[in-house]
Amino acid sequence: MNVEKPQAGFYLWPETPVSDEVFARDLFTQQNVNVVPGSYLSHDAHGINPGENRVRMALVAPLQECIEAAKRIRSYVESLA
Repeated sequence: MNVEKPQAGFYLWPETPVSDEVFARDLFTQQNVNVVPGSYLSHDAHGINPGENRVRMALVAPLQECIEAAKRIRSYVESLA
């Protein structure tokens, strides 16, 4: 997934290979990992929603849980190919 390391904070905003809503729903259903569709956290400006096709991932769990979630996310993304 295309994602940049934030300069500060604990959120990642990766681009999704499918719509952000579908990605969030199916990631939870298939891998039990919860992320928030980016389009839910922003609004249209000049006909563009800057959160569209992105999800917000919060890295707030203990490190081992974040690593496990990353493995599950990778598995889900690979299943889309």
